[in-house]
Amino acid sequence: MYNPQVPTEGHLSAADANFGSGTTAFGKTPEQGNQRIRHLLKCFGLRTSLIRLKVIDALLTAADNQRTLGVRGVHSHLLALGIPLSFLSVREVLKRLCSEGVITLNADKSYSLHEEAAKVLDNSA
Repeated sequence: MYNPQVPTEGHLSAADANFGSGTTAFGKTPEQGNQRIRHLLKCFGLRTSLIRLKVIDALLTAADNQRTLGVRGVHSHLLALGIPLSFLSVREVLKRLCSEGVITLNADKSYSLHEEAAKVLDNSA
């Protein structure tokens, strides 16, 4: 008999999905991190999209690990997470986030969160 509370084969239950999920940037759970990134995008007048969430999360994760990422680094990070986005899509999202002032392009062609965006994230903690 079908029981909606029991996951079907191939699907994780909520408890299984959260087990070992770890934390993301600034020591937050993924849900909290996404809410903060959603708030950040809203403050900059941008719509939330999965690719924007993932790109910003990748940059925050790299910053937490004292690393910087360029376009190829962000793209590789997303592929390693199983997110199949084209290199061009990642590059376009990075360019748009730069033009809106959310992130900055550094002299070494790496990307980092803009100071104002970091303040927004700090205030939403």
